[in-house]
Amino acid sequence: MLEIATISAEKRERVGKGNTRTVREAGLVPCVIYGDKKDPVMISLESKLLGREIGQQGFFVRQYDIEVDGTKHRVLPRDVQLHPLTDQPIHVDFLRVTADTKLHVNIEVVFLNEEESPGLKRGGVINVVRHDIEVICAVANIPTAFEVDLTGLDIGDSVHISDLDLPEGVVPTIADRDFTVATIAAPTIVVEPEPEEVELEEGELEEGELPEGEEGEAVEGAEAPGGEKAEEGGDSKDSRS
Repeated sequence: MLEIATISAEKRERVGKGNTRTVREAGLVPCVIYGDKKDPVMISLESKLLGREIGQQGFFVRQYDIEVDGTKHRVLPRDVQLHPLTDQPIHVDFLRVTADTKLHVNIEVVFLNEEESPGLKRGGVINVVRHDIEVICAVANIPTAFEVDLTGLDIGDSVHISDLDLPEGVVPTIADRDFTVATIAAPTIVVEPEPEEVELEEGELEEGELPEGEEGEAVEGAEAPGGEKAEEGGDSKDSRS
């Protein structure tokens, strides 16, 4: 489990669009702490600090102690709203938790030792079926990630949920089957189609081929270089001369 960080927050006494806009213009992010059968607490967090935390791996499975007016709230991030253009956080929901709180969380799957996989060495690829796995567990047992060791895996081999080392008390929400997490697939080879050979019928000319005739002779009906047709069996000179 990751170390629980403590961060300080300012309490917001007023709510509404006007107040939210003022908070954001001051470089803060409006947030709310709720749950544990207690009244919600409206707070503001520094935008840069919150952005760094969201950018770290496992933000949604990381617990925080948020201190507000001298009181610490143990929380877990549950929802983040991002600006559609800048991707900066504009609102975050935090859920109050205790060590015994059970909830559904998505745990990221991380693949290790790719260089030790014979299948990947031969050009195979990892076909990831599940990038994260939803589990039910107590907050105290939330893993940061599920690690998949690819050592020895060849093309055609698969990794199932039963192959993962799940901590005690961590149960997949899909519990009725041994579902696939990833496979080592064969490389995709694109085969260029060969050009088709066209069989010519008797007497048919290939593209660019001239009609048969003796070298230097005009073929009957063919145009002469000057654009005139050669007379049949005669001299091309004027017969009147």
